[in-house]
Amino acid sequence: MFEKVSLQDWENLVKKQLKTDDIYAVLSKENLENLSVKPYYDTVENPLPNLPKVEESTHLVSKYHESAEENVFAFLLDENVQDLTEKAIFVNNADLAEHISTEETNRYFSLIDIFSDTKNGDINEQLGKELLAKNFERNICIDISLHQNAGASLIQQLAISLGKAKELVEIFGAEILSKLVFKIAIGSNYFFEIAKIRALKLLFFQFTKEYSLEEIPFIFAETTFRNKSKADPENNLIRSTLELSAAMIGGADAVFSNDYQLENSDSVSEEISFKQQIVLAYESIINVFDDAANSSYYVEDLTQQLATKSWNAFLEMEVNGGYCALLKSGTLQNEIYEQALKEQNWVEEGKIKIIGVNLYPKSEKKKSADEMYSNTEIKTVRLAEMFE
Repeated sequence: MFEKVSLQDWENLVKKQLKTDDIYAVLSKENLENLSVKPYYDTVENPLPNLPKVEESTHLVSKYHESAEENVFAFLLDENVQDLTEKAIFVNNADLAEHISTEETNRYFSLIDIFSDTKNGDINEQLGKELLAKNFERNICIDISLHQNAGASLIQQLAISLGKAKELVEIFGAEILSKLVFKIAIGSNYFFEIAKIRALKLLFFQFTKEYSLEEIPFIFAETTFRNKSKADPENNLIRSTLELSAAMIGGADAVFSNDYQLENSDSVSEEISFKQQIVLAYESIINVFDDAANSSYYVEDLTQQLATKSWNAFLEMEVNGGYCALLKSGTLQNEIYEQALKEQNWVEEGKIKIIGVNLYPKSEKKKSADEMYSNTEIKTVRLAEMFE
C-alpha cells in the first residue's frame, strides 16, 4: 500500500523543487477571463453531475463532396444535393433552407441565425417562421462563433448566447428552446474551452427552467479563425486538432473543422481538415462520451466559475435592455472591442504565444491593433493579421 500523502507534504515538495516559499506567485498565471486558477487541485466544491449531450455520438461534419458520400455521415450544405440518404444534414444557407426538400431517411439541422446583422439588432421574424415550419429536428441557430472570432471573452460569448435565446423566446415562445442549435467557435485555451461548452450546458438548462422546461442545448462546434495564420498552415492544422479535441471532450453534439489553409484552399486541404475529426474519433474514441471532463477538479472549477460569471453578465444584459438593445446602442460592440484589444495586446507583448506569429516569427509587425479593430462593428479578426 502507498503511504498517504497530505496536501501540505505536496506543497513542501514543490517549495523545495522551486526553491521558494511563495509557490503561488511562481505557479499562478493571469488569464483574460479573470478566473481564479490554482496551481493544483485536491478537491472541488459542489461536484457537478454528468452533463449530457443531445446526440449519443458527436457528429463529424464535412463539407459536401460527392466522393465522400459513401463514408461520411454528416454534411454541411450550402447548396442543394439530391438523393442523399441516411445522413445528418446541416443546412448552412437561408436560400437552401427555403428550397430544400427533406427526405424521411435524413436528419436536418439549421445553422441559420435570424439575427440580421451585428449593428442594428433586428430579427428576421418572417425567416424564423419559415424555418420553424420546416421538417427539421432543429430549426434556428444561435450563432456565437462570430463573437469568438471577433475577440469576445468566454463570459461574453456565453452571456450573448442566453441573450439571443431570450430574444427568440419573447417572439416565438418558450417552445422554440427545443428547436435551437448553438453554433460556437473553439479557441486555443484548451481547458477553458472545454469548460465553456460545459458551462453552456449548465446555463441553458438553468435558463430553460425559468420556463418550467429542462432542455439540453444542441451544440455545433467549429474551429476558430482567431488564432490562425495565412503564412503558417501546418501550425493551423495542429491548433485545429486541439480545438476539435476540446470540443469533443467538452461534449459538443457536432464538430466541424474549418480549412487549415486560409489561402489556396482546395478539396485536398478540406479533406485533411475533416480527417482530423476521424483520427480523434476512431483512434481516441472521445466522441462517444457524454461528459469526458466530469470529475476533473480543474475543469469542474473552471466550469462553475464561467457559469456563475456568465449568468450574472446575462442578467446585467437584461437589466440594460437585452441583446438587441445593446447592439442598437453600440454598447456590446464596444465591450467586445475592448476585450479584443486586450487579447491582441497580449499577443503583441508575448503573453499569448502563437508559434510562427509572435514566437519564432516569420515576419515583423505590420499593423497596429487600432487598424484591425472597430468599436462599432463585430467582425472576425485574426490575431496574426498584425504580422501579415
